[in-house]
Amino acid sequence: MRWVRPVSAQVAETPDVLGAKAHGLVLLHRLGLPVPAGFVVTTPACREFLRTGSFPAGLAEELRAATADLEARTGRRFGGGDRPLAVSVRSGAGVSMPGMMSTILNLGLTTEATAALAAETGAPRFATASRRRFLSSFASALTGTDVDSPPADADATIPDDAADQLTLAVRAVFSSWNTPRARTYRRLHGIADDLGTAAIVQTMVFGNRDGRSGTGVAFSRDPNTGEDIPFGDVLFERQGEDVVSGRAPTLPLRALADREPAVWAGLLDALRRIEDHYRDACYVEFTFQAGELWFLQVRPGRFSGAATVRVATDLADEGVLTRGEALLRVSPHHLEHARTLRIVAAPDVDVLTRGVGACPGVAVGRVATTTDAAVRMAADGPVVLVRPETSPHDMRGLAAATGVLTARGGPASHAAVVARTMGKPAVVGAVDLTVDGTSIRVGGRTVGEGTTITIDGTSGEVVLGSPRVATGAADAQLHRLLAWADDASGDRSARGEAQRLRDAHAALRHD
Repeated sequence: MRWVRPVSAQVAETPDVLGAKAHGLVLLHRLGLPVPAGFVVTTPACREFLRTGSFPAGLAEELRAATADLEARTGRRFGGGDRPLAVSVRSGAGVSMPGMMSTILNLGLTTEATAALAAETGAPRFATASRRRFLSSFASALTGTDVDSPPADADATIPDDAADQLTLAVRAVFSSWNTPRARTYRRLHGIADDLGTAAIVQTMVFGNRDGRSGTGVAFSRDPNTGEDIPFGDVLFERQGEDVVSGRAPTLPLRALADREPAVWAGLLDALRRIEDHYRDACYVEFTFQAGELWFLQVRPGRFSGAATVRVATDLADEGVLTRGEALLRVSPHHLEHARTLRIVAAPDVDVLTRGVGACPGVAVGRVATTTDAAVRMAADGPVVLVRPETSPHDMRGLAAATGVLTARGGPASHAAVVARTMGKPAVVGAVDLTVDGTSIRVGGRTVGEGTTITIDGTSGEVVLGSPRVATGAADAQLHRLLAWADDASGDRSARGEAQRLRDAHAALRHD
């Protein structure tokens, strides 16, 4: 059996073998979009590793051959030489599990390679910072903890041979399938425990290279409303994990238009081409180095509630979908969230702070400032998890909480992405909020753990206590979709909205 595949347009396997992330990269190749050269270690290799604790027979040799091929394709040498090759190693299961498993960046930046990179670029600070990021991300993957800076014993515990680094990294990615956070996510989303993850190895594109470099995430349409406007975050002179971690303040995606117009134009063109393929909204992760754009991930947008309704009706209006196809894109569960709860404005509403609404809806609960506190307190009633930013290690707390509030991060941060997948209201980037032990501070006010707050995931408001909330009226898109549902079913009797949609689905599937 072969365990490794190149990431290329010619690869024919399904996401079950390649993982969804690598399968998306194959699609990007087929669409003619720029993707860093790489290869994928498939999910069967992971399953065999998890079963035996060792690489399956032949995998070590395939890794060496794939690395040599990558050197030939890039004209670089792994771990040294005048033009050193560095790679990323990312997880990628057959179904999306955002941020739940390990990622290692800048792998291959040995002591020799770091010096060579500094000489090649004339930027020793960039090369040193990139090696430090490698050591930190490698230590995080090996220990299963968040590591912000290289550990003191990094040089002793992390090999200075690139091939050895790659072997350990693939093992760490495979092992991260069984971390507590990954298990929790799979349990919440009904994902089988025996699928395993692929490991994607790609040539590094350095978003931290210079002032014309950066990284970002983009939706082709607004994931909160479904409006046909590109939406996302971007950071200049940073690497991809900085956007999703929420640790750095991001800029709105449109900041690219002014600073890197060619990158912006390339991104818009790619989003439309991907939408044309999926016939749906899409999500991409991208990096640009010295003004050159590269794509690292793609998937359908997977919106919820009112955003799904709007995307479906808009795509039908554009002629991309038939009305029947638009109806089948919307589930009764989507309709449950199509009318969004909002805090009702009133003179006595005590607004504590405001952030960025990242997932619509209202959550009322007691402040919990750690994952352990959220899990413990949720047994006695709703809680709102309040953190500086969330990471995959907060998965249990996010699952226990009724909503999430973070001081840092943007609409594409870990907290925002996970909240959307779980359908939980979220407010991120409340910049004047400080989490201080078992309390939070805003300005001169201190709010202790256990105090009831309310967050509005549309407006970004954070309110002390339990204000009055109300459900918004149905918008024009929902009315139109339900009228199409009645046309499809032929039934115009008085029924609930979800039933009207179910009847339409039944009629369409019968036909």
